Amino acid sequence: MAIKKVLLLGGSGFVGTYIVNRLSQRGIEVTVPTRRRERTKALIIQPGVTMPEADIRCEKTLTELMRGHDAVINLVGILHSRDVSLPYSRDFAEAHVELPKKIVAACKATGVRRLVHMSALNADAKGPSEYLRSKGDGEAIVLAAQGELDVTVFRPSVIFGLGDSFLSMFATVLKKVPFFPLGFGHARFQPVWAADVADAFVDSLDDVNTYGQAYELVGPKVYTLRELVEYAKELTGSTATVIPLSEGWAYLQAGLMWLAPNPMLSPDNLRSMEKDSVGTPGAIAPADWQPTALESIAPSYIALNTPKGKLDSFRFRAGR
Repeated sequence: MAIKKVLLLGGSGFVGTYIVNRLSQRGIEVTVPTRRRERTKALIIQPGVTMPEADIRCEKTLTELMRGHDAVINLVGILHSRDVSLPYSRDFAEAHVELPKKIVAACKATGVRRLVHMSALNADAKGPSEYLRSKGDGEAIVLAAQGELDVTVFRPSVIFGLGDSFLSMFATVLKKVPFFPLGFGHARFQPVWAADVADAFVDSLDDVNTYGQAYELVGPKVYTLRELVEYAKELTGSTATVIPLSEGWAYLQAGLMWLAPNPMLSPDNLRSMEKDSVGTPGAIAPADWQPTALESIAPSYIALNTPKGKLDSFRFRAGR
């Protein structure tokens, strides 16, 4: 079945912006529900994009939104919760577990068979953090629907690119402070470019070979967190001193940062880092997967004061 119209949940976020660009470029209509349309007007200027104001947590609303679409992509996810509970808080449960249940139910009710779901590397019901446990349970719900639906799951490592909250966050802080306390600097990541992630999602839509599959999405190189911070420091020209923290001090720092209105870090984030976010030996990747190197992209958006950085920023916002 040719995919002509997609319902993109979580489409106004970082990765969603890239996917909207790709869908629009391919002439696929895309509906991006949002609770605050005024905050995401930049997406609607692209051809074929509709952005209705809606609360997708309401199953009836979700079902009505889904009618007339050929496929659903779910990107909804959160990194922080104000509560702590086992196996995970209500916030994580609603975003990562209850919503996938509602999406699967709505797909079945409306006859929309194609569902592509964003999980996370190391998602596991028995994982070390609330984030990973809830992601694991949500992924299991989606994969269990295979047969009644045509489902594909993607598990990316940390995602980088213009608009990210990873390298960009490091760069922003490093430019402003004389020293940078860093916990868990030994944690390992295999960063993947947002545009590569977007291509994997969109390419899978009408590929029957991806039905029932769960793919890891990782970049070509593994880095420690310390190496990534040092690289951001190099790109920004920062003179900040990176100070390694012991595990105890790292958790204290994360606990204090968690209290901020928009926390950059939480203790649960550190618990996620107890397991390296790197590819599993023998794990399957999408066909023709050739991920882009971090070093070929990061300079253009971390150093936005350069001519190339400004051009890339303009082209990204224009959807080019």
